[in-house]
Amino acid sequence: MSSLTNNVDAELPYAVEASLVEKRSKILVKDKKSQDQLRNKGFGENLDSEFILQPYEALYLLYTRRLVLSTRLIKNITFDSLLNILLKRDKEMLTRFLIFRDLRSRGYVTKEGFGFGIDFRVYEKGEFEKKPAKYIVFGISEGVQLNASELSKALTQITRMGKNAVAAVIERRGEITYYKVSKARFDINKMNPKFMPKDGLELPKEIGAQYSKFKNDLSELND
Repeated sequence: MSSLTNNVDAELPYAVEASLVEKRSKILVKDKKSQDQLRNKGFGENLDSEFILQPYEALYLLYTRRLVLSTRLIKNITFDSLLNILLKRDKEMLTRFLIFRDLRSRGYVTKEGFGFGIDFRVYEKGEFEKKPAKYIVFGISEGVQLNASELSKALTQITRMGKNAVAAVIERRGEITYYKVSKARFDINKMNPKFMPKDGLELPKEIGAQYSKFKNDLSELND
């Protein structure tokens, strides 16, 4: 974890303090200086006069030892303890964390998505707060079944937003590989039963013909 920690050291020189409201699984940062530091690096957001960290952001900051989290009764909540709390509300939280950690460790500011499942808005390097997010990255576990119709609708919406759709495929060993999703190619392959079973889309290790691997833009993500 040393390289990851070193990367965060450059972003956050010291750990920030936050409190966990367990009933709502809300993580609050009250110190204004800490809020500014987090905001400048693409963490957290203001909501109803409160500065809130997303659960996966809090996990990431705990993992990299840049967060001291507590409740009214418990001080220094550990990564494992927080993860167990969050999994009770969201069974996909570990998957969200793994993708978020991978993208942040590669230098990409990553924010909450638009509701396409496990999805994130990802900014091109150096463009956060200057330009809109360039990518919508959504997570898929290797070998899962996806509904072809729902995926097609999501790709249509992402395309209309003017963003690039990217599938973050999590292999069974926990490794993540990124694939660019082509709406046009998806629609063509949807007619081919070899790649599109009637009851959904099965994603094998090589993702079949639905996805073309990045050769530009995000190619370095797979290095």
